[in-house]
Amino acid sequence: MQTIGVILLTGMQIYSWIIIAYILMSWFPNARESSFGQMLGSLVEPYLEPFRRIIPPLGMIDISPIVAIIALHFARFGVQALFF
Repeated sequence: MQTIGVILLTGMQIYSWIIIAYILMSWFPNARESSFGQMLGSLVEPYLEPFRRIIPPLGMIDISPIVAIIALHFARFGVQALFF
């Protein structure tokens, strides 16, 4: 059971880094339109969509990815409580 917990925690950590990479791509022109950006978008957008529906952008700043990363972090605490 502990192995499953380690795999889930590692996957969640990697997914957090993927979200951060996707956020950073918004700083560069046409980075999200590249094939790599589209691949990251297909991985990240389904997770970010519910957060974007709940949290509106503040002017030009979209804080929903930050809230999504925090929610993922709390989910990691839940996985740790279940498997360790």
